[in-house]
Amino acid sequence: MLPLPVKAVLNLAISLAMLTIFAAVIISWLRVFGVRVPHYHPLIRAIEQTYEAMVRPIRRAFPTGGGGLDFAPMIIIILLMILRRLIAQL
Repeated sequence: MLPLPVKAVLNLAISLAMLTIFAAVIISWLRVFGVRVPHYHPLIRAIEQTYEAMVRPIRRAFPTGGGGLDFAPMIIIILLMILRRLIAQL
């Protein structure tokens, strides 16, 4: 059984990872629709670098092929939700 502070920290880390994924996806969509999102901004750069570090292993395991659909963010969100549930049960 994990102590409450450890669970809280792990839960916070999972929430921040999910937030980072959602932010990166929204930034990507904005760029697709022609909105200029600066690459040089420190916050945008941090979001994109963290996001890429999370999705890189998933993309290696499940390449998108030529279809252009990237399921890596969805896979990571599902894995994080499973991890959150496992932590809650400890």
